Amino acid sequence: MKRVAQVSAAEAARLVSSGAVMMVGGFGMTGTPVHLLHALAETAVRDLTYIANNIGEPGLGGGRLLRNGQIKKAIGSYFTSNREVVEAAMSGDIEYELLPQGTLAEAIRAGGAGIGGFYTPTAAGTALAEDAETRLIRGRPHVFVPGLQADIALIRARRADTAGNLVYRMTEQNFNKAMATAADLVIAEAEEIVPLGALEPDHVHTSGNYVDYLVEARTTPAELGTSADVGALRGSASPQRLAIAGRALAELQAGDVVNLGIGIPTLIADLIRPEHGIILHTENGMLGVGPAPEAGGALDYPVNAGKAPVTALPGSSYFDSADSFAMIRGGHVDVAVMGGLQVDQDGNLANWAAPGKPVLGVGGAMDLASGARRLIITMTHCNRDGGAKVVERCSLPLTAVAAVDLLITELAVFAFDAGGMRLVELMPGATLDAVRAKTSAEFSVAK
Repeated sequence: MKRVAQVSAAEAARLVSSGAVMMVGGFGMTGTPVHLLHALAETAVRDLTYIANNIGEPGLGGGRLLRNGQIKKAIGSYFTSNREVVEAAMSGDIEYELLPQGTLAEAIRAGGAGIGGFYTPTAAGTALAEDAETRLIRGRPHVFVPGLQADIALIRARRADTAGNLVYRMTEQNFNKAMATAADLVIAEAEEIVPLGALEPDHVHTSGNYVDYLVEARTTPAELGTSADVGALRGSASPQRLAIAGRALAELQAGDVVNLGIGIPTLIADLIRPEHGIILHTENGMLGVGPAPEAGGALDYPVNAGKAPVTALPGSSYFDSADSFAMIRGGHVDVAVMGGLQVDQDGNLANWAAPGKPVLGVGGAMDLASGARRLIITMTHCNRDGGAKVVERCSLPLTAVAAVDLLITELAVFAFDAGGMRLVELMPGATLDAVRAKTSAEFSVAK
């Protein structure tokens, strides 16, 4: 049986050359090979192309490479979680390329499988697909995405054996599993390296033939950033936002597989009870998400798409990001509940970027908006300046075209179908005159 060389983090870092295209596993700081990245930050390596969902947190993980000026270009999905990445991109200190999260995962899987590229409905009709080849497939526009490959991949596993077989921990599969297949040289950082035979073959997630070097390193809470303690992520919600979340919960049925976006949708998770029978999905690789724990962090629990520790309900399952977004695009998620910046009368959604605001990430929004069987948008009716968010035409960059099925605000509930946009319900305390005054979209009123 193959034996994989075991090296120190410093020795592994010396295998990375300036100018390398590098994939880095992780979601937030969970499943991130933080020791390898910190060792790399101690070297003179420069001009890296950094492919990852995000670039760590300020001064942590890939964020340390950024501070050192070692990253030339970033390719990923959600850099907004590190304000220093946004600042570097806006100032021109780094180049960047944004991909929807599911497209990023699938591009890595395609690269690792020797596939030149693929067509996806995600992002069709949006600014991210303006320069892409588009083809009509089964009556629906699809954009072409090339596969991604790298010179080197730095990944993180819970356990490894001396043959390089890897087992990931809970939601830490994320991008690690696909990245292990898509690079010329793969270095796996593992919490524990065990002898041959200690891992059950049925439990292995990544086969040893993909792995070239192993580094044993244990993660501490200090290396998990904001995911280290659930208490640091708790906040309060206004009655208005809770009312919107409660109305959205009323739309969900027992047995529904539901994905909750960031913002108002996350409040729904706190309202769900076991008797509702709702199965929560999180795009970083979990089905059967339970409520937040009373205490603890990502060393003890899986994390959700907001990078917050959560519990796992009986019957839960874990998978990697590529499988998670295949689940979404394949129509196996019944409902996506997402926030919005604008919704227009044709059911178009804008929720990922606003002019003048330093947002540098689309995350999984485009995948969910186009892939879920039903899309519910929850948002306040007007912005902070009092301007309408329910508009005739979206002026902000689109997330998805004609995708919204139901819109819930603190004033009203609107449905979208072949008949256009219809007001189907007034929220408690709201009047039709108030809705008309604060809505620039044209809508009919259901009987």
